Amino acid sequence: MNQRLYDEVRDKLVAATKRLKAGDPKDEETFVGPIISDKEANRLEGWINEAADKGATILCGGEREGNVITPTILENVPDDAAIAAEEAFGPALTLSSYNSFDEALDMTNDSVFGLQAGVFTRDIYKAHKAWDTLDVGGVVIGDVPSWRVDHMPYGGVKDSGLGREGIRFAIEDMTEIRLMVIRTP
Repeated sequence: MNQRLYDEVRDKLVAATKRLKAGDPKDEETFVGPIISDKEANRLEGWINEAADKGATILCGGEREGNVITPTILENVPDDAAIAAEEAFGPALTLSSYNSFDEALDMTNDSVFGLQAGVFTRDIYKAHKAWDTLDVGGVVIGDVPSWRVDHMPYGGVKDSGLGREGIRFAIEDMTEIRLMVIRTP
């Protein structure tokens, strides 16, 4: 991605993120609710601060009130920072640029995790290359990796989980498979 495009996407993403309301989930205006526990809020806040201490730039967010952490975007995050190397499971995003599509695919695969990937392209050949190359549980073309509908299998590979979510898989998980064999003489 050339630097002009990176800057434009980054600036629009930061502006949109700043408009998201974080807070009480009972408030209809709230888009981002609290982290599930104090322990997890401490973990995510620590990861954001660690990245900043290692030279990352916090473009927006990072404030905490109770278990609510405002949506956070960071750039120039070192690869060894936990927020870049682990699954955050919270309102935090790291931005990275790349010079070629193949480099972006390699960067995605250079992880012990592989939940889902979102690939934004209109090039059908790049969409197929992403599908063939990425070591993830699902590839979503033209949308965010968390997009799903209930009947779709959803889940990851590597350290991102075992099995799939979705109606079919829930039924399988709640069904006891049995076998009877009768050998007759």
